[in-house]
Order: sequence, then C-alpha cells, then structure tokens
Amino acid sequence: MATALRPDSVTASRRDSISPEEWALRVDLAAAYRLVAHYGWDDLIFTHLSARVPGPEHHFLINPYNLMFEEITASSLVKIDLDGNKIDDTPAPVNRAGFVIHSAIHAAREDAAAVLHLHTPHGQAVSAMREGLLPHTQTAMIAGHDVAYHDFEGIATELDERERLVADLGSKSSMILRNHGTLAVGASVAQAFVRMYFLERACEAQILMLSAGRENLNTPNQGVAEKVEEQSSGAGMAMLAQGLAWPALLRKLDRIDPSYKE
Repeated sequence: MATALRPDSVTASRRDSISPEEWALRVDLAAAYRLVAHYGWDDLIFTHLSARVPGPEHHFLINPYNLMFEEITASSLVKIDLDGNKIDDTPAPVNRAGFVIHSAIHAAREDAAAVLHLHTPHGQAVSAMREGLLPHTQTAMIAGHDVAYHDFEGIATELDERERLVADLGSKSSMILRNHGTLAVGASVAQAFVRMYFLERACEAQILMLSAGRENLNTPNQGVAEKVEEQSSGAGMAMLAQGLAWPALLRKLDRIDPSYKE
C-alpha cells in the first residue's frame, strides 16, 4: 500500500531548493487545481493538470495521486521526467494515465507548457455525442474552432496511444476525448485554464439546450461562427487570459483559501 501523504507533510521549506521560475509555475498550477475543485470539475483524485518546468530537461509538474484537488499546494506537486521517473524525493504516487497523456503532449508540443484534462459530466456527455460540440452558443463558437477529437481506446495507460493522441491533437489547443472527457493546452497555466473554462461552459450549455430537443434549436446565421473565431483568436485572447482573467481568478482564490501558495 502506498504511503499516505498528508498535505501538511510536504512543507514550504522546499521552496529554498526551487528556482523562482519553477516556484511561480508551481503556484499557478496549484491554483488551477484549486479552481478546478472550486468549479466542481474534479473527479475525486482521478484527473490531472500539468505544467512543464522551464529548462531543457522537459520535466513537468503533476498532482500527487492521493490528494484531493482542494488539498494541492505549490510544494506538494510532483516533478517527473518524460519517462515517468520522479525527480522529487517524495513518496507521492503519480497517476499512470496522467503520465501517458501529459508526457505525450509536453514532448510533442513546445507551445504546450500547460496541459489540463478533465472528466466532468457535461464534458463526458458531449464527448459521447456523435456530432461533438455544436456551434449553437457564443461560447461554443469561441471554443469550437480550436477543438480536436480523439477516439476512446480505454483508460490511457498504454504508451503506444501517445502517438495517436498527439496526431489527433495536431496544432489545436483543445480536445474532446471521445467517451472520456476534455483537454486543453496553453503556453501558460492561465491560457490553458481559460481555454478549458470556455470548452467546459460550452459543453454545459449544450447539454442544457438539448433538453429543448435538437429540432427546436436556433442555428446561427451563416458566417457567424467564422466571425467569432476571428474575434476570439490570437494575441487578444492570450492577453485576456493572462492579464485579466487569471489575476482575477487568483484574487478569488486568495479570498477563499490562499494556502495553495504554500
């Protein structure tokens, strides 16, 4: 049986051996875990968010596989390499499926500094729909133009799935894993989180609107989806995520419980 790891058993004294750049990344990733829990997107301990540590080694941070997301702190995150070896001296286990999915994307996509993967009921429901994400809401149009799809192959513990996962993601920034859940990547934790927020909100709205019946939906006029894509792409959206939304989200967390920074 794995040794239990209490949230307070890994103290903030570890900060002395961590670079300022890595510590800032740890704080952002811990914040993302807390926000996932806050919005009700967590699935006990069974999904995972990661961030690549600055430097040539391609090490990345991921959750200890025995803490709830509301327990995760900057110092409790586990650093591993692309082969799944722990760089940190910690008894905390790492989710095998988390390693397979995240190592594949971090290795293949230099722009994927952060990778978020969820199993929410709304995301899973849309992932099981033949048509996938429908372009019937503004939020779906913001998210939908940048969404890829990957067919379900079972729980992602087989290394050979990584090649197909990366090929299906291509250059997109979000993915619906069929019959499984959602995924988003970004050049920062902030960008990945905001992309996931739009994707999850779009999935939630789709489940709600389909209660009216597919035949009762209002289809947007031709060309509107393309206009929204143009309006919500590029540097402006990155600035919105990094410079506006993320600082506001951190202030929210600070009001709720600032211990994610420890």
